[in-house]
Amino acid sequence: MNPVTQLFRTLASLKLTVILLAMSIFLIFAGTWAQIDLGIWTVLSKYFRSFFVMIPFQIFLPREWDVPGAIPYPGGFTLGGLLFINLLTAHAVRFKWEKRRTGIILVHLGIVLLIVGEFLTAMLAQENNMTIREGGTADYAEDIREVELAVVDRSNTTVDKVVVVPQSMLARQKLITDPRLPFDIQVDQFHQNADLLEGAEGGGAPLVADKGFAVARHLTIKPRPPAAGTDRDRSDFPTAYVTLKKDGAVLGTWLVSLYLSLMSERVIQPVMVDGRTYDIAIRFKREYKPYQLTLIDFRHDKYPGTETPMNYSSDVRLFDPTTGEDRQVRIFMNNPLRYRGETFYQASFLQGDTGTVLQVVKNPGWLLPYAACAIGALGLLIHFGTRLVGFLNKGRKT
Repeated sequence: MNPVTQLFRTLASLKLTVILLAMSIFLIFAGTWAQIDLGIWTVLSKYFRSFFVMIPFQIFLPREWDVPGAIPYPGGFTLGGLLFINLLTAHAVRFKWEKRRTGIILVHLGIVLLIVGEFLTAMLAQENNMTIREGGTADYAEDIREVELAVVDRSNTTVDKVVVVPQSMLARQKLITDPRLPFDIQVDQFHQNADLLEGAEGGGAPLVADKGFAVARHLTIKPRPPAAGTDRDRSDFPTAYVTLKKDGAVLGTWLVSLYLSLMSERVIQPVMVDGRTYDIAIRFKREYKPYQLTLIDFRHDKYPGTETPMNYSSDVRLFDPTTGEDRQVRIFMNNPLRYRGETFYQASFLQGDTGTVLQVVKNPGWLLPYAACAIGALGLLIHFGTRLVGFLNKGRKT
């Protein structure tokens, strides 16, 4: 047999389909258990949106056993890609077009669209948050899964000049140099999650930082494991010690933490270099927009006599200087704002009902899952409907 034909027959094999489905089920099982130790977004990236993953034996066992070793295993991209190829080659090799197969073909088309839709979502979708205090204006959204170290020059009264260092560079804990930075940044320590201990809470631990807010409050770092997918009420607070240098001279060591940026009175840590003052802070990664949203009014309605939310809504003013768009919109549950390919959902609110939190979603493939489910349902209806009609007709003849 021709080797190419043999390859196509192997790829189209029903046995391969069953094996891939079984392996996918095990991957989902492992990814579910992994959320005991890892955050849901980490598991999604590591297990399902990857080509290869090492699955530790430990995730299936009690944590106190401390069992080393891991299973090398194909990731979600690999299994999904092989299922995609298996389905297409099966139609090319084994399936022949017949009217009575219309339902099955539609079901398979629905599955193909689901796989394509998930791939597009993994590659192109963005989910951020936009936080706006009542009366305030926002022109950026924040990715709450990633942080950046921002160096802000506020010497210009009209506009701030900002240079950011991504989390991936901070995690390497190396010297960071760039012509756009006013100083070099040596990352002495970086922790994905850490608590800040003040004074006696630190157990007398010596101060590492010798500049900034940490000195005044005698703050030290207590590293913590990253928040797991099962920790609904916990989130990570990335924290670092950074030593700043200018022309080889040490300016000092600062403690920077996301926690300081999220305090009700945001902590500003100034750094004086060459007669200019720069602010440094770890903050959520930002994506700036060409438009602005101003929160006019936020409403939080509760069921009478309870603290259960009945409805919360945001009246916002949308202003886009590039298009001249200027209108007022109400965003509430199940009634999002759609603009410039992005969808704004009412997600949460600030403590004391002082502001709103909007989820900003951009997903070019958002329609594909709906189309896939509709096509698949139609295919099942046609397939089983045809079988039912055939069965009834056969019964009448007998």
